[in-house]
Amino acid sequence: MATITLGGNPVNTNGELPKIGSKATDFSMIQTDLSTATLATFAGNRLVLNIFPSIDTGTCATSVRTFNEKASQLANTKVLCISRDLPFAQKRFCGAEGLENVINLSDFNTGSFGKNYGLEIVDGPLAGLHSRVVIVLDENGTILHTEQVSEIANEPNYEAALAVL
Repeated sequence: MATITLGGNPVNTNGELPKIGSKATDFSMIQTDLSTATLATFAGNRLVLNIFPSIDTGTCATSVRTFNEKASQLANTKVLCISRDLPFAQKRFCGAEGLENVINLSDFNTGSFGKNYGLEIVDGPLAGLHSRVVIVLDENGTILHTEQVSEIANEPNYEAALAVL
């Protein structure tokens, strides 16, 4: 279990992030076209997993915009923006913002991604949502970088995440 903060108040997650050097755990989530995506869907690509509580908060929206901008400059790299928002909300946001370089994945139905990756918030007002995390994978699904943002309202360290690529 990890302790992070929301507005300076401690909240806990259900576990610890995967270890650098380990293989990413498979997942199954819903894309904005309502199809299912798994880790295998993105095989052979480097992945930036941009994980956050909700697309409808300022910091989450900023992280999606920032990674969208930077993703267009990265070869063989896909940015997956993951939350428990409904796919419709994710699609609405990206359409309104003109964001085309990120792929939204929704973990709304079971939250299994958040649980399996040890980043589900288990107490406080955001219980059940994902904490703000960035995980970077190489082409073979090996974890190169992880960051669990200590204060949910803060942005991740974009440069550190992208530097490993």
